Amino acid sequence: MSAQRRHSYAGRTALSGIGATEFSKKSGRSELRLAVEAVAAALDDAGIDAGDVDGLVTFSADTNPEIEIARSLGLGELTFFSRIHYGGGAACATVQQAAMAVASGVAEVVVCYRAFNERSGNRFGAGVQGLPPLPNAESAQFAWYAPYGLLTPASWVAMFAQRYMHLTGTTSEDFGRVAVADRRHASTNPAAWFYGKPITLQDHQASRFIVEPLRLLDCCQETDGGQALVVTSLERARDLRHPPAVIRAAAQGSGADQHMMTSYYRDDLTELPEMSVVARQLWETSGIGPDDVQCAVLYDHFTPFVLYQLEELGFCARGEARDFVRDGAIEIGGRLPLNPHGGQLGEGYLHGMNGIAEAVRQVRGSAVNQIPALEHVVVTAGTGVPTSGLVLGTDR
Repeated sequence: MSAQRRHSYAGRTALSGIGATEFSKKSGRSELRLAVEAVAAALDDAGIDAGDVDGLVTFSADTNPEIEIARSLGLGELTFFSRIHYGGGAACATVQQAAMAVASGVAEVVVCYRAFNERSGNRFGAGVQGLPPLPNAESAQFAWYAPYGLLTPASWVAMFAQRYMHLTGTTSEDFGRVAVADRRHASTNPAAWFYGKPITLQDHQASRFIVEPLRLLDCCQETDGGQALVVTSLERARDLRHPPAVIRAAAQGSGADQHMMTSYYRDDLTELPEMSVVARQLWETSGIGPDDVQCAVLYDHFTPFVLYQLEELGFCARGEARDFVRDGAIEIGGRLPLNPHGGQLGEGYLHGMNGIAEAVRQVRGSAVNQIPALEHVVVTAGTGVPTSGLVLGTDR
């Protein structure tokens, strides 16, 4: 059985609507209000009535129950609702769940959403200290690391980054080149928090250490906001307001000995096996390879894991991502423009959902920093955790 047949929704479903709130540091309204605004905007973008929605997908971490969204917007009956675990790793998996539901006939119009006050409310970057202990396996796992000061996502990723630098010769400046590219792209995006505020490599190097080797400008923003995406059949999408972003492939992946950002006992800390699992499925299902992709929207919560992803996805060989970014490949006009919207470092941190929206705009040809002659874009979700990915393409 071919991979294309295994993933039967591939090429038969599409992203047909996108909507978001503004990206801010203090929204001044509830997370439910943010979610409702984003979903309403996505439906309006698609030209679909609220009453036509019969499915909703979100993250396990989202505070907005599906039935509250349905009541607030008058969605009516739901035949499908699903939640994906593992934080930012869930982003692309929400679209996969929606596509499977549509392709199987379980639902016809499924909206994926994520909304939070992650800056003015619960700040994930603050880490696990101060949280009440819970009698569950996840809390027990973090208890192995907390006594040694490994308390925050930055500290967890810093462990990987130190080993990666030691074994590959990558430098802090190489990480900085990711931040500089993202901020340069964000500087021309009016929706980005850092619109009009590019940085230089010198700015990056002058920024303070958070946890060595991560500097302040290696770490993504904390953002208030909401983002929603509408998934329908490709046939239906063709009759809607915008050119469809065809779901050519979608995948989830968890590697051997997988932990939540603390997979320190693997044989090689210069790899992300969970992303390798995703990459293999994406290329098999879509029938294309890295050379057929004109743009990448890679999850950039911390710059080192962007280099890891370039290698796992096959855009460069193991240990060579440093050369890839040094040569300007990730800049607009380069071999693989990275995060033309500015990414989570530059536009906003919406657990990767805003990156999927950017991929849709690139496929439509309506992005602020549009990549010319684009046919395929690859999107990834959070790394260091069980993760997910997408390949979106034009309607050929």
